[in-house]
Amino acid sequence: MEKFDAIFKPRAVAVIGASSTKGKVGHDIFANLLRGEFKGTLYPVNPGARSILCVPCFKSVLDIDDDIDLGMIILPPKAALAAVKDCVQKNIKGLVIVSAGFKEVGGEGAEIEEEIARICRKADIRLVGPNCLGVINPHGDVRLNASFSTHMPEFGNISFISQSGALCTSVLDFAQSRGFGFSKFVSIGNKADVDELDLLRYYHKDPETHVIMIYMEALRMRPGLIDEVKHIVSGHRPTPILVIKSGKTAAGASAASSHTGSIAGTEAVYNAIFDASGIIRVDTVDSLFDYAIAFGAGRIPEGNRVAIITNAGGPGIIATDMSEISGLKLARFSKNTDEILHQYLPPTANFNNPVDVIGDASSDRYRYALEAVIKDEGVDCVLMILTPQSMTDAIGTAKAIVSIYQETTKPIICCFMGVVDVSAGVKHLHENHVPVYSFPENAAKAMGKLYEATKWLTRKILPQYDLRFEREKAARIVAQSMESGKMVLGEYDGAELLKCYGFELPPMEIAASADDAAAIADKIGYPVVMKIASSDILHKSDAGGVALGLKNPEAVVKAYDEIVKNAAAYKPDARIEGVLVQKMAPAGQEVILGVSKDAEFGHLLMFGMGGIYVELFKNVTFRLAPIGRNNARRMITGIQGFEVLTGFRGKPEADIETLEKMLVSLSNMVMDNPQIKELDINPLLVHEKGKGATVADIIITFESGDDMG
Repeated sequence: MEKFDAIFKPRAVAVIGASSTKGKVGHDIFANLLRGEFKGTLYPVNPGARSILCVPCFKSVLDIDDDIDLGMIILPPKAALAAVKDCVQKNIKGLVIVSAGFKEVGGEGAEIEEEIARICRKADIRLVGPNCLGVINPHGDVRLNASFSTHMPEFGNISFISQSGALCTSVLDFAQSRGFGFSKFVSIGNKADVDELDLLRYYHKDPETHVIMIYMEALRMRPGLIDEVKHIVSGHRPTPILVIKSGKTAAGASAASSHTGSIAGTEAVYNAIFDASGIIRVDTVDSLFDYAIAFGAGRIPEGNRVAIITNAGGPGIIATDMSEISGLKLARFSKNTDEILHQYLPPTANFNNPVDVIGDASSDRYRYALEAVIKDEGVDCVLMILTPQSMTDAIGTAKAIVSIYQETTKPIICCFMGVVDVSAGVKHLHENHVPVYSFPENAAKAMGKLYEATKWLTRKILPQYDLRFEREKAARIVAQSMESGKMVLGEYDGAELLKCYGFELPPMEIAASADDAAAIADKIGYPVVMKIASSDILHKSDAGGVALGLKNPEAVVKAYDEIVKNAAAYKPDARIEGVLVQKMAPAGQEVILGVSKDAEFGHLLMFGMGGIYVELFKNVTFRLAPIGRNNARRMITGIQGFEVLTGFRGKPEADIETLEKMLVSLSNMVMDNPQIKELDINPLLVHEKGKGATVADIIITFESGDDMG
């Protein structure tokens, strides 16, 4: 905290590279510090200037006869490196390098950035940047605008982290137009030292920060990151984290890489990190503000039962639709609530949910309706909608809402539609920390996000399974396969590895001839499945290399010849090891379990409905290994069509517990054996509850030591 306080709450700031030339960054940052009425002491540093904006200038930071907390450096790379060395000698506690020309341009700039980072680590100095906007703290006791943004935002309880300096200026301008306040505001640029996790730790301990907003281009993965973020979001004093992540598309990812000098991760990886840690992802900057306002009020609903009060039918319907889309459901009022509403509302009102108090509603009518529904034990939260009509009292209604809001702990979110006619009411709601929006869908979506946080905070922590694995045997199998040059394992070669981690596979053998196949089928029992055995043909169905449900020797002999013929035609140069003859597994629901290793983030686990349509529909969920039972269950329940596994339309319920165990086992397998690059279990046949699951087909690919770095 002390090191970051030196950056966000400095008592003395040296602006190294301050300029007397208006329009230069060094001038604007120094001017912004003055204009913002910084409560500490400012020292401009420029060897070529006598004074800047009437403040005496120093040739070097070493000439300042005072302790300096924060050094703002606005110099090109080589000069910045020299300035950092001076700051170390001066015992400055924190640094912000605003200037560009470092890692993001490569070459010598990247080398200098690494040297600066090394010097700061050795000196135990925290560094923000380079290539960043700077830092802002609008608190009245600090008034720090150490940035090249002309806007000093209002003070609030929301802190912001951005990887883009240019976006920061737009966000600050947008925030000013909405009267939106910040506790801390920082642009981290190239992240030579300080990154998102460092700031999340600081913000979480900061009593002035209640919500964290992040604009992210690429995340630096660190050991334990997910667990740390999970603690921030749901541990002692939970702090909601809202993230907008750029680079969703291939073009967007490329742009992010060239902009920041970092490689953007895949969408699957980021969604896995966010889902596992409790981070709430948003799609637009507008939504980022909307949700931050809602969370900034410091209330989340106990459940998803929402009451809607409106003076116009249309907006009430819109709010109803968006509430249901957002995971909420309309509350059913008690008999007592219904009686109170009938007592105070006119006969033309709608007494059911959504409550329509009619267009001529006075502030008292709104008050009576809100008092009635907020006390109903079947109501978890309330959406208040006001449309400006000739008889509407916006300020009176706002005051009524605030008075009730201060007497309850339930969330109330308002929608005052319009701009001019409702402005006084909106201002009063803002001043009393009641979330208010211009449109009903925004209000409903914001309440839905609050409920999303409720689900995360109240999630059931499941007891972990006591699973036993043959880890040493598995390691030997992997090592021996790779030593023999076998970098891809099919079903037969990979079976023993999967068995080490508790997976069940039907008995199987490889036949070298049609007669051999018939003998094997007689031994293991009918019906059987036959598949081409070739490390050069991974997708057997595409090659016509699979035959199912064979019930007698004649069918087996015929299938053998057809499979070998089809495989030869499909890939003439393929090495054919024979044909796999396998006992046909009992029927079950087809699902897929998969693994893909990301160079930066590690093993990414996948789960989805199996079969041939996986790639087409991409109905899958992801998590980064390692995972436990909770994340395994969230993967399973997170796919569209999960109901198919729960006994849909009279079908028996699938063995979901075994499926959870398989995902946890798979996580253990790839963590124990980092040589695994890719893995597909497709399909895994999940039988009815209590009867387990059977692996029907597998592909396991290893990566060489060179690939592993």
